[in-house]
Parts: sequence; C-alpha cells; structure tokens
Amino acid sequence: MLSLALPTFVQLIAEPAFILIDTAIVGHIGDEALAGLSIGSTIILTAVGLCIFLAYSTTAQVAHLLGAGRRREGLQAGIDGLWLALGIGIALVIGLFAGAEPLCRALGGKGAVLQQAVTYTHAVVLGAPGMLLVYAANGIFRGLQKVRITLVAAVSGAVLNTALEVLFVMVFRWGIAGSGAATMIAQWYMGLFLVIPAVLWSRSDGASLRPRLDGIRAAGSDGIPLFIRTLAIRAAMVATVASAAHMGTSVLAGFQAVNSSWNFAMNMLDAVGIAGQTLVATALGAGHVDQAKRLTRATGRAGLVTGAAIGVAFAITGLFAGHFFSPTPHIQILIAAGMVTMGAFFPLQGWMMAIDGILIGSRDYRYLAATCTATAAAYIAVLTLLDGAIMSGGAPAGTATTTATALGGSGFSNDTMRTVALWITFNIVLMGGRGLCNGLRIRTDRWMR
Repeated sequence: MLSLALPTFVQLIAEPAFILIDTAIVGHIGDEALAGLSIGSTIILTAVGLCIFLAYSTTAQVAHLLGAGRRREGLQAGIDGLWLALGIGIALVIGLFAGAEPLCRALGGKGAVLQQAVTYTHAVVLGAPGMLLVYAANGIFRGLQKVRITLVAAVSGAVLNTALEVLFVMVFRWGIAGSGAATMIAQWYMGLFLVIPAVLWSRSDGASLRPRLDGIRAAGSDGIPLFIRTLAIRAAMVATVASAAHMGTSVLAGFQAVNSSWNFAMNMLDAVGIAGQTLVATALGAGHVDQAKRLTRATGRAGLVTGAAIGVAFAITGLFAGHFFSPTPHIQILIAAGMVTMGAFFPLQGWMMAIDGILIGSRDYRYLAATCTATAAAYIAVLTLLDGAIMSGGAPAGTATTTATALGGSGFSNDTMRTVALWITFNIVLMGGRGLCNGLRIRTDRWMR
C-alpha cells in the first residue's frame, strides 16, 4: 500500500500544486489578483475535477481485469479512456473560454477582481485537455500498479511550472496571465509525458489504438455516477467560494490561500485511498473477498493515522504560512485562523477519503453518487443559513438561530470569526456527512457485489 501511495500522492498534487504555486506568486501582485485567482482557479479546478472519473473508473476497470487475468482488455479500456479524455478536454476549452466572464461574475467577481479572474481563466483553460489526458493515463498506470512514471511526470511538471511562473510573472511582468500560461504549458507537458508510454505499452500488448465508439461509450457510461458524485462535491466547493466572496475581498483572499493549501494536503489522504482502491479492486477481480475486507480495514486505519499527522503539521504551518501568500497582516491572520481550524478535522477527512477510495475500487458508484448528492445538498442548505446570519450581523430567526449561534453568530462582524465559522461548517456538515455515509456502507457486504 505504501509503495503505491507515495508515488500516487506526488502525482495527485500536480494540479493543486500548480494552483498553490500560482497563489504564492500571484499573491505578491496584489489582493485583487489573489482574489481573482481564487475565482478563476475554482472554475478550472471544478471543471477538471468533475472529470476525475477518467482516472478513478479506469483504475478500477484495469485493476479488476488485471486481477481476473485479462490484461489486454484492461489496456484497451485504458485507451478508450484516453480518447474520451481528449474529447472532453476540447469541449471544456471551448465552453470555458467562451463563458469565462459570466462564470466569474456568478462567483462574485466584480471590478478589478473580475478582470483578473477572467484573464487567468482564459489562459489556464487551454491546458485542460492535457490535464484530462493525465487523469486517463494515470488510471492505466495505477491499475497496472506501475506508478513510478506518474511520480516522474508530476515532479518534472511542478518544476517546469515553477520555473515558468517566475519567468512569466516576475521577469516578463505578464501578471496573472503569465501565471495561467505557465500552468497551461506544464499541463500539456505532463499529458504528453504520460500518454506516449501508455500508448506504446498498450500497443505492445495487442490493444487497438483507434477510437472505438463502443469502448468510449462504455467508459463514459461507467463514469456517469462518478461524474454525479464529483459534481455534487464541486457544487459544494463552489458554494463555499461564493460564500467567502460574499464576506468580502479580505476573507476571499484568505480563503484562497487556505483552500489551495488544503487541496495540496488532501491529496496525501487521497493517495492512501487510491492505493487501497487499486489493491481492493484487484482482490475483488480475482474473487478474494476476505482479502478485500482486510485491505479495507487496513486502508481505513492508514487514512486515520495519516490524517492525524497531516492535521498537526497543517495547523502548525498555518501559524506562519500567511507570509508566503500575502504581505497584508490582516489576511495573514485570516490564513492562520483557517489553517488551524482545518487542521483539527484532518483525522476525520483522512478516514473518510480512505473509505471513499475503497468504494470506488469496488465500483460502488451509484451509492457514492446518491450519498454525495444528499450530503452536498444538506451542506449548501446549512451554508445558506450561515450566509444569512453573517450578512445580517447576527442569527436569523427560527431553526437557523441554533446553527448560527453554535458557529459564533455574535462575532460574525469580524472577518476572523467568519473564516472560522465557514471552515467549521464545511468540515462538520460536508466532510462529516460523507464520512457517516461511507462508514455505514462498509458495515455491510453490499458494496462488494
């Protein structure tokens, strides 16, 4: 599990690492640029994140077929996933480039913040096909349990992105557009780095490289429940960003730093889940149910321990991390408050993400789609009540009063309390709800059918 989790983690942090690097450099351009990056990066992370099923479904499919001794069929499924990724990526470029301004405006962008957000989105979205090809290719390599190449791709991509960021933003003075262009180039580099060997490997095992409509349709069909699951999660994240935007530019700027750091750290937890996902999928493909159960328990424990360790480090880092993201003391305080709050909930998140990976590996997609949708809907409802309490300066009447008071309603006029209240709501309702649903599922045997 560890030999799979470590390289997978480095690969997983590619996209959030790009955004984290963007955040650290753009933060020194100005508060409006940092707030604009928060909106623009939310759009691209949402769009690309919705397609994570390209990696998850391919991993499970290849691992199941590998466990059943059907290697060529597994690689053929991977090739079909690559064609699907390319088609979706091209569609994303067209749609998001044309709709960048209304989307940024819908997320609360105004004035200079809106201009910065649109500029970043126009530049970075051109790399979407490359990043989706990375997802699909990673599914092939994870399913085969050969993940070292994904490690090399991620590290070299991050190095390239950092170098180009410094060159475009600091040397050429291209501003936030240079940041987006650097990320776009790094995304395409990683995509080609992984697709070429995946194609050569598949061809050597007899897989067809031509686009097969039936295979592409099957890959898309398997991904629909995972797409719904991810859509629900991303809708909750977008609602969180919109809530932060309503609280003001300072809260939104601080939120961006905490959110990008959290996305980076969460991939350590996701790596544990993906390692368990690969191993459980292979065991189930071979018909070894008892082994799958043992791996599930081990993965859950690993997620809990990893979450606790990361949570401590995250909270401690948050006490001084603000200086890396903004020269403004007020925003530095908001970053510290957010990171310390988030750190306390990492053990819960670690266990939840580990079991989430197991259920994906068993292809229990419909259950995940249903429970994530229900949890996200409940979270957005509670977030709406919180927004009402904050905007009114106190607790609203009725049932919202208890929620608002519990989250510190009397201090909602203070940016720090608003930040803390937002992250507490996020962890208790959204992350806690998903953890509860996942825990109830693995207490039965239905997820293995």
